[in-house]
Amino acid sequence: MELRTFGRDIAHIDLAARTWEMRPAPEDWVRSYIGGRGLGVRYLLEAGPEVEALSPSNVLCFMSGPLTGSEASMSGRWVCVTKSPLTGTVTDSHQGGWSGARLRWSGFDGLVFEGRASAPVYAFIEDGRIELRDASDLWGKNIHETIRILQERYGEKDLSVNAIGSGGENQVRFAAWLNEDDRAFGRGGTGAVGGSKNLKAIVVRAGKKKSQVGDPDGWKAARSRALDGIRDENNLTSPRKGGLSIYGTNVLMNIANTIGALGTRNSQFTAFGDRAEKISGEYVDQHLRVGKPTCHACPVACKTEVEVKEGPWAGLRMESVEYEPAWSLGANCDNDDAAAIIKLIDQCNDLGIDPIELGNAFSMWMEATEKGWVPEGQGLAWGDTQAMVALTEDVAARQGVGKALSEGPAMAAAGLGHPEIAMAVKGQALPAYDPRGLKGMGLGYATSNRGACHLRAYVAAAELGVVPIEADPLEWRGKGELVKVFQDLHAFSDSLDLCKFSAFAEDAEVYAAQYASAMGIEFGSDDVMLAGERIYNLERHYNNLAGVPADTLPARFTEEASTEGGSKGHVSELSEMLVEYYAARGWEDGVVPNAKLEELGIR
Repeated sequence: MELRTFGRDIAHIDLAARTWEMRPAPEDWVRSYIGGRGLGVRYLLEAGPEVEALSPSNVLCFMSGPLTGSEASMSGRWVCVTKSPLTGTVTDSHQGGWSGARLRWSGFDGLVFEGRASAPVYAFIEDGRIELRDASDLWGKNIHETIRILQERYGEKDLSVNAIGSGGENQVRFAAWLNEDDRAFGRGGTGAVGGSKNLKAIVVRAGKKKSQVGDPDGWKAARSRALDGIRDENNLTSPRKGGLSIYGTNVLMNIANTIGALGTRNSQFTAFGDRAEKISGEYVDQHLRVGKPTCHACPVACKTEVEVKEGPWAGLRMESVEYEPAWSLGANCDNDDAAAIIKLIDQCNDLGIDPIELGNAFSMWMEATEKGWVPEGQGLAWGDTQAMVALTEDVAARQGVGKALSEGPAMAAAGLGHPEIAMAVKGQALPAYDPRGLKGMGLGYATSNRGACHLRAYVAAAELGVVPIEADPLEWRGKGELVKVFQDLHAFSDSLDLCKFSAFAEDAEVYAAQYASAMGIEFGSDDVMLAGERIYNLERHYNNLAGVPADTLPARFTEEASTEGGSKGHVSELSEMLVEYYAARGWEDGVVPNAKLEELGIR
């Protein structure tokens, strides 16, 4: 069996010259970094870690993985990789729906955008061809209108549109790309990089095509085994039975609240009391859900289409009330109005900004207002949903108070002279798991290569007991090795590119069987973990070269004890966990030494 040709069809698009050419990825890159996230980071390193994120020299990579668009379950993902204007780190953000699959079906494994167009353009992709077309009539329009116009222009059938809104055009540092299903390349400011390049949209038209695999019999067996795990009634993924399938990601709201890991009022508290129920997945399912859409090849259907039934936003219909934005714009801002959260998320989807970062910016400003640190007339009260809705528009337009908040909560708090009230790591705001209640997640935030992130090492799966590996959420010992294992495994699955939730039902052996049979090569579970380790170290090496700050957490989590829930009295023992973690990684104070680079074949 020989290596298949994934990585052959990488399009390099010169936006300044308005030309493109197909340049295969070097075979050793594909062998070492697999695809998706890993291959995208390798292209980013080639562009140079010293580039300014919003300069023409930065590259904007959209990468599929070797399983994207195949019959493998949960294989509808692709990834955007670039240097983040929010953090200055490497960043990658993954998107579901059908766009990634259609990119593969149209004849491309990845897109690398270089330079800057002299005027707004969009890329039209079909049947192995790319055209850069004039987007001057779309510039200034938000995402939903842009998608509607392009769907009317080209027809909705077999069409995917990814676009930026005013957030990206105005280079809000946490701007996002979204597609027609409201799936986002959400974190890290990828939309701002698109705006800096005058790239308004990526349009892909392609009918479904059956994937070609190297070992058809092995592929059939591997896919069947993976699907059996997803369907297992004991797993969170079980279709129409598991909590993820029924309630979506917001199944975690009440759980996190009970154990004292639900940051409230800018993480001054660790629980939201009885009010958490009003913004939970269970509440949304009972009172607001009207549909259960899904992504390519996904039986889980974790998305929830909702409709507001009454109040000022009655009739608003959108998807989806995910756990992270529901927390960030909800409990974190002292807001228990589910309808208002739906409105705010819908605004973010249309304007093209990250709701996790936005909610953190709001909560930081609310705390600063409460403490008298905000100029008169510019304050924001806890839970003031009408003001939040209005301010969201100002953030995307970079006007008024929104101009300061558009830089992200870390920069905005520093501008007030109080950086300590920004709950951020490396410039990116924390997601919805308080490090005092889930200690492995705290270590994962601190050591994430893209700034605070729950998806680099989803240790919550072990700490909440939803995978066979069990870990006490309040015990710091042993978390260094555990976080490394999760980070390496997810780096591999993100490079395949499979949905993160596949890890609730699949392990390294199952991933290896699917990859090996698809590519027609010998590849085992040890190879999975080695490739994941190589990718994670490549990212850290990039950050080291870029001068990214050390691995830290806000002092609130390491010095201020939790006062509520199951975590009462606890702080994050980050310094102790970092000693364990660096030993497991073979790093020196967060820096990858030359010996480790050579061991992994990065040099």
